[in-house]
Amino acid sequence: MAAISAQLATISAPKSSSAEPVGFSSITSTRLPLFPKHGGRGQLKLSARSLEPKIADGSFSSDVPTPSPTRSKVTRHTISVFVGDESGMINRIAGVFARRGYNIESLAVGLNKDKALFTIVVSGTQKVLQQVIEQLNKLVNVLKVDDISSEPQVERELMLIKVNAEPLYRAEIKWLVDIFRAKIVDISEHSVTIEVTGDPGKIVALQRNLSKFGIKEIARTGKIALRREKLGASAPFSRYPAASYPDPEETPIDALAGVEGRSINSESDMSVEGDVYPVEPHVLNFNQVLDAHWGVLNDEDTSGFRSHTLSILVNDVPGVLYIVTGLFARRGYNIQSLAVGHAEIEGLSRITTVVPGTDESITKLIQQLYKLVDLHEVQDLTHLPFAERELVLIKVVANPAARRDVLDIANIFRAKAVDVSDHSITLELTGTLDKMIALHRLLEPYGICEVARTGRIALVRESGVDSQYLRGYSYPL
Repeated sequence: MAAISAQLATISAPKSSSAEPVGFSSITSTRLPLFPKHGGRGQLKLSARSLEPKIADGSFSSDVPTPSPTRSKVTRHTISVFVGDESGMINRIAGVFARRGYNIESLAVGLNKDKALFTIVVSGTQKVLQQVIEQLNKLVNVLKVDDISSEPQVERELMLIKVNAEPLYRAEIKWLVDIFRAKIVDISEHSVTIEVTGDPGKIVALQRNLSKFGIKEIARTGKIALRREKLGASAPFSRYPAASYPDPEETPIDALAGVEGRSINSESDMSVEGDVYPVEPHVLNFNQVLDAHWGVLNDEDTSGFRSHTLSILVNDVPGVLYIVTGLFARRGYNIQSLAVGHAEIEGLSRITTVVPGTDESITKLIQQLYKLVDLHEVQDLTHLPFAERELVLIKVVANPAARRDVLDIANIFRAKAVDVSDHSITLELTGTLDKMIALHRLLEPYGICEVARTGRIALVRESGVDSQYLRGYSYPL
C-alpha cells in the first residue's frame, strides 16, 4: 500500500513554477479542438517538425478561402474638351480632376478668341473616368467632352530639349537628330537645343538616347489628337458636303466665294494695282479658328502692356495645376496659352504659360507664385533670347482635285500630311504663332474641319541670339 500511495503522489504532484518558458522549437505537438465536422468531433494535430519544411517550400496552405477582390484595369485616357473661352475656365476644369485625386499627365490648351480645345491625358479606371466626364459636362460653357482613347487617331507631341554638346560628341548628337527627324534650333559652345515632334513613344525614345550626354532642360507640350477620317462615301462630315468642295480647275475664284468664313466678291474685291499679279485685299472676314492677336508684340503700345512667357517648375502631384491656375484666377490674370509636360527631372513637371501684363504686374505675380509649396522655380523669358515653338494639327476639306494645291501650300510652310482620306487631309505644323496664322488664312478657302493646337513652349537660347530681333520686332531694352 505504501508503494502504491507513493506512485499516486508522484503522478498528482504539480509542476514546478520555475520551469523554463517553452519555445516554438521545443513543442513536439499541439492539439487544437475543431468545430464538429459532419456531426462529429475532430482535432487538428500540428507538429513543428512537420510545419517547418512545408513553410520553407511554400506548400503549406490554409483551407480557409481568401477573398480575391476584382479590380478594374487602370488605363491611360485621352480626353478632348471643347469649351467656350472665358476667364477661369482652365482652373475649373483642373479642379474637377483635382477633387477626385486624378493626376493630369499632360495638358494642351489651344486658346482662341472665343473658344478653346483642351486635350487632357490621365490614367484611371473606366468607371471613375466616366464619372469625371459627366462632371465636366455639367460645367457652364463646356460644349463637348469626348474620350477618344479607343478610336483611331492622329496623336502628336512637341518637345524642346537642351543637352550638353561638347565638340567631341556633336557628330553623334547630329546623327541621332537625323534618325529621329528632329531639328536643331539653337547651338552654343557647350549645348544644343533640339526640336522634335511625334507620338509620345518617339519623344521618350529620343530623350533616353540623349540622356547619356546630359540633359540640361526640357519643355514639352501635352499630347494633341484628332480622329482619323473614315474612308469611303459614307465618311461623316459636319459642315462641308462633297458637292461644295472648291475645284480650282473649274471655278478657281467663284468656288471660294461660297465657302463659309470668307467673303470674296469676285473681281470687285481684287485689287488691280499690281503690275502682273492681282493684289489680295488686306481686310478679310474670317471665322477665326486661331486668334491672331494674342502673343503679338505691339511696338506702338507705350503703356508697357505685353505678353509674358513664364516657365514654371512644379512637383508632379495631383492638384498642382489647380493650385497654380487658381492663383492666376484669384488675382485676375488671363492665361493666353498653357502647356504642361514632364520636366528633365523625374517627379517634376514644367508649365509654360503666356500671360499679358506689365513688367510690374508680372513681377508681383511671380512673387505670389513663389509662395506655393509645390513650386520650385519661376522664370520670365520675355526679355531673354528664347526659342519658342507651337504645334497644330489642321484637318482640311480636300477632294482629289484640290488635294494637290493643299499639299503644295503645306510644302511651302514645311508642314507634313499625317492623314489622308477621300474627303480630307490632316496637316501637322510646327513653328511660331505668325507661321500658323499665315497657313490658316491660306487654307481657310478650302474649309477647315478641326484644329487641335498646343500652347507655346520656350527655352532660353544659350547662343544669345534674339529671335524676336531677327523677326523684325524692336529689341527689348
